[in-house]
Amino acid sequence: MPELLGGIKIGHATSYEKQTGCTVFLCPEGSVGGIDVRGPAPGSREAVLLGPLKQVTTINAVLLTGGSAFGLSAADGVVKFLAERGIGHPTPVRNVPIVAAAVVFDLFLGSGEQPPDASMGYAACEAAEVPDLLQGNVGAGTGVTVGKWSGFAGVMKGGFGVAQTQEDDLIVGAAAVTNCVGDVVSEDGTVLAGAHDEDGRWKVADDRWRRFPDKPPLLPGTNTTLVVIGTNATLDKVKANRLAERGHDGIAVAIRPAHTSHDGDTAYALATNRVEADFDFLANIAAELVAEAIRNSVREATSVGPFRGLKPT
Repeated sequence: MPELLGGIKIGHATSYEKQTGCTVFLCPEGSVGGIDVRGPAPGSREAVLLGPLKQVTTINAVLLTGGSAFGLSAADGVVKFLAERGIGHPTPVRNVPIVAAAVVFDLFLGSGEQPPDASMGYAACEAAEVPDLLQGNVGAGTGVTVGKWSGFAGVMKGGFGVAQTQEDDLIVGAAAVTNCVGDVVSEDGTVLAGAHDEDGRWKVADDRWRRFPDKPPLLPGTNTTLVVIGTNATLDKVKANRLAERGHDGIAVAIRPAHTSHDGDTAYALATNRVEADFDFLANIAAELVAEAIRNSVREATSVGPFRGLKPT
């Protein structure tokens, strides 16, 4: 397998007792990041800083975490881990780690009693030092669910997924935490994981438009799919932000519906700047891999409580 996400390290910290966790992406020196946020209620840190017009050009880490807004404190542990190693944006006093973070609402399974905190963020960084390509119910994918558009009955388990490829010297990969109100669909558009009745029949068979009930099944903002694209291509901040935009193409392909008033979908793009590549070629690959990472996130998810997972335990 090629170098993971073009040289980016992935680490998880997981609480199976509280059904939550976080996942960190540690970037090599000189990496550039971009972001594209869609949805009415994202929970994030340093999102504005990644914009193409902001002065800081490099990024040190991205953290995806459960716990809704409470989980943002896990990023403090990532900052601590990096600061101890002198990693960060140079200032006259000390290097300041640039850590972007985004959250998913996973409070249904664990009641939000013990959301990810700084110690969990630090532990995820330590885990990233020993590469292990875990997927499914792990890290930020521990407590997530999919297919909530018709209510809680028939909801299925989401998770964390990865997809990657290499074309000559170009490495492109994507990772996803899938916590969507919509169904996750296969390449042919059929449901892979999502809303189903007590007989296991997909509810979309009776409602092709996936209409939400008159009273929404969930409050807006309690669903979010988070995506990280990683590549060894050379990009500036403008192109990194454009690549993050293309990541949402993959979300829309794999999730029906996506970007609803119930979702806070967010995509990051990270470039480690090692090889030259045609941008549109890179972006086309990235969009496809985002869709595949989302599908892998449910293929690798196991059942928890009433929420059935696709992967046998």
